[in-house]
Amino acid sequence: MTDAADLRRRTRRLLETSPPATTPRLDFLRARFDAGLAWVHCPEGLGGLGAPRELQSVVDTELAAAAAPDNDPRRIGIGLGMAAPTLLAHGTPEQQERFLRPLWTGEEVWCQLFSEPGAGSDLAALATRAVRDGDEWTVDGQKVWTSSAHLARWAILIARTDPDVPKHRGISYFVCDMSDPGVEVRPLRQITGEAEFNEVFLTGVRIPDAHRIGAVGDGWNVARTTLMNERVSIGGLPLPREGGMIEPVACTWRERPDLRTHGLHRRLLALWADAEIARLSARRLRQQLAAGRPGPEGSAMKLTFARLNQQISSLELDLLGEEGLHYDDWTMRRPELVDFTGRDAGYRYLRAKGNSIEGGTSEVLLNIVAERVLQLPAEPRTDKDVAWKDLAR
Repeated sequence: MTDAADLRRRTRRLLETSPPATTPRLDFLRARFDAGLAWVHCPEGLGGLGAPRELQSVVDTELAAAAAPDNDPRRIGIGLGMAAPTLLAHGTPEQQERFLRPLWTGEEVWCQLFSEPGAGSDLAALATRAVRDGDEWTVDGQKVWTSSAHLARWAILIARTDPDVPKHRGISYFVCDMSDPGVEVRPLRQITGEAEFNEVFLTGVRIPDAHRIGAVGDGWNVARTTLMNERVSIGGLPLPREGGMIEPVACTWRERPDLRTHGLHRRLLALWADAEIARLSARRLRQQLAAGRPGPEGSAMKLTFARLNQQISSLELDLLGEEGLHYDDWTMRRPELVDFTGRDAGYRYLRAKGNSIEGGTSEVLLNIVAERVLQLPAEPRTDKDVAWKDLAR
């Protein structure tokens, strides 16, 4: 069994055979994946060694001390946090071998084609159609709020393959080639002035059946794996003490005594404590993840993440007064990633408004927590046994 000492030996051997100072970054990342040191909990041959997930920190510490390059995880977060766990749980060996290595090294960026204009909070009501044509599927429809679609090579996609059954049972899950000529990506300009999100139009897109993940009609079950991992990846990020959104507010408080008031101090103390509780809860959630697949508790963490970001960014504006209204970049930009801490307070305040929508709206997540964590009675669902084609839209 692989233990910490074995992982240290393997990591040091990697550093000897592929010295970070002289090995091209991509070559080093490929070598790390092939050595099983990318994500040690994964099976051998897929970037791992079948070791306990918590031992990943042993590898990461050794590589950080050697100034080895990482795979820029924030840039490829959708691939790492959503596509990879889904492929590992439901993909075929051929799909795993084809997609996981370039996903982890960052050679191929991924996006998520789930939400639609008429089926945002009620994702299972989606209308994008996939029709079987021999060994391929023809896909037509529209998706929205797609982060990184302008950068992505591949997308995880859910589409309706059977309109004659209830909405949750007529969905299938695919890997979509974003370079297909039928894929059109249009920017959605946000309140920040950026266009990190997109709307995506699919017209006659051809997807080979070999790129279907899971059984035909079982897409909702596969998508639940994606969604649970998505909420963990958003709300359960590893942070140092006083990390995340609370950091710039606490720093301003210490450095600018002229801005302090008693009322703001009370708010800061309360939010600092909430942020620390959330950080420690996220650590426990990642420990749960190490023991198996994530559960609905990830929804609670994502709820907390959104609430805290919005309350902390509001406090920061109140603390800074008129200085907080300064926001110096309204130009149309197409960012590769969202940087909350490296921007103006005004940017953080505006961008945090989207936290209660992306990754599942807070209203839907409250239902998930109520029903699946607290075991409260479920809301009445009149469309549960109605064929999708007969639903009012």
